[in-house]
Amino acid sequence: MTTPAGQRILDHASALFYEHGITAVGVAGIAEAAGVTKKTLYDQFGSKAALITAYLQRRHDRWWADLQERLAAKPDVDTVFDTYLVHPQFDTDLGCGFQRAAAELPRDHPGFAVIRAHKQAVRDVLQQLTDDPDRVEYLFLLLEGAVARRAVEGTPDALERARSLAGH
Repeated sequence: MTTPAGQRILDHASALFYEHGITAVGVAGIAEAAGVTKKTLYDQFGSKAALITAYLQRRHDRWWADLQERLAAKPDVDTVFDTYLVHPQFDTDLGCGFQRAAAELPRDHPGFAVIRAHKQAVRDVLQQLTDDPDRVEYLFLLLEGAVARRAVEGTPDALERARSLAGH
């Protein structure tokens, strides 16, 4: 559990990382936005890498909780697609925070493990919803491609089309 200052830091870092990109946002800017010193930031997180990892883990945890709640009510593939369409932390113009982070982080960054785990968890959910391994791969690639395309086009059309194709 983080302190109130740590929570403020994570809140501001999350918004800045998602909006501007991880490499474009420095520790000084995060500290300033959170109203703390850089020393406080480092006392709370130890490093920018640890803060990035915390940002990605929290992003996963929030999205995952929403997905699980939706799946409890309607356990099917459409629900997975729908979660990408309506989840509040997914901005149509900015796209998937995990895809964005993966494009910026080196593969050996500790945050990259969170990205991999998130994507594997999505694939595992699809596996639970269908028994056909080829269909799982098709659905996962369809979903990931639509998410990327949605960010490029700035509209939900790609995800809506992918959701429709997933049903066939």
